Amino acid sequence: MSEAERFDRLRLIRSPRIGPVSYRQLLARFGSAGEALRAIPMLAERGGGRAGVADAGAVEREIATSRALGARYLLMGDADYPMLLDQMEGAPPALIIKGDATLAGRPCVAMVGARNASAAACRFARTLAQDIAQRDAVVVSGLARGIDTEAHRGSIDGGTIGVIACGIDIVFPPENAALQEQVAERGLLVTEHPPGTQPLARHFPARNRIIAGLALGTVVVEAAPKSGSLITARLAGDAGREVMAVPGSPLDPRAQGCNELIRQGATLVQNAADVMEAIGGFDPRMVRQGSFDFVGEPVSSDVAEAERVAVIALLGHAAVPVDEVIRLSGLSPAVVQTVLLELELGGRLERHAGGRVSLA
Repeated sequence: MSEAERFDRLRLIRSPRIGPVSYRQLLARFGSAGEALRAIPMLAERGGGRAGVADAGAVEREIATSRALGARYLLMGDADYPMLLDQMEGAPPALIIKGDATLAGRPCVAMVGARNASAAACRFARTLAQDIAQRDAVVVSGLARGIDTEAHRGSIDGGTIGVIACGIDIVFPPENAALQEQVAERGLLVTEHPPGTQPLARHFPARNRIIAGLALGTVVVEAAPKSGSLITARLAGDAGREVMAVPGSPLDPRAQGCNELIRQGATLVQNAADVMEAIGGFDPRMVRQGSFDFVGEPVSSDVAEAERVAVIALLGHAAVPVDEVIRLSGLSPAVVQTVLLELELGGRLERHAGGRVSLA
């Protein structure tokens, strides 16, 4: 990949209304990020709106800032872009990393849990992470309070990856400043956000998909119902990864999420040997070898107005699966995907988890 194409790809994902799905579709249709950038205004107009592209000067400043911080970029298509993450729905087209990138290529185990974890759970998480790292696996977590913090502390000497929901120069929570610096120096720090990005609520579910995507399996140590840790576990399960949980007392609300996961079929784990046994059954043939190839997002270069009207008529403010829109419209996937892309660029479509869409 040329430096010009790398720059254009970063500029493409930084452009308004461009997400991982539209990024893939644009590259599949136009073959290069430069051509895609030139086509965005036209496609947005067909979708009933207007859209610009990211300012080249702003992208240049972002790159300069990242380099000054000692960070670098991993783009889809790079040989060292993590292959397991490449398989995730909505995987980030661009990562900013600081530290040892080879850690992402080793067997990884995600460990997540409650921010207000009990003292016993924190101690268990730290010991479990240390034992996993001593078995030549890398522990991935989110540098949050509680279980995440202890997972990194336990695995810092053997291999740890911290995924954050903000810029690489931002620390959250503030009390983990020293730990985040250690992860960047002795492990690997990962984000999809430009420097200076503050941690907003919507960034955390997106961060969770990276945590789950990097790992062969996810261990939940302590979690209340409807917690972010359970989101990570669900994402791991949806991707065909191993979901593991540490059982807890039914009298402790912080254990209810883990106990419910086990009831639903998650693997009960009590030590590092259990974890390694669970991920040992993962078939590496499930992972596509080589870099991202942009296959699998059909788009069309020609859509009739009647086809566009037919697709829009099937959409509403309730999210529906794209497959259902294709079935009901009777149109080809390429035509439907193109109309959805145009609507998204025009600001009239929102994408949701699970391949669902709705009118904005």
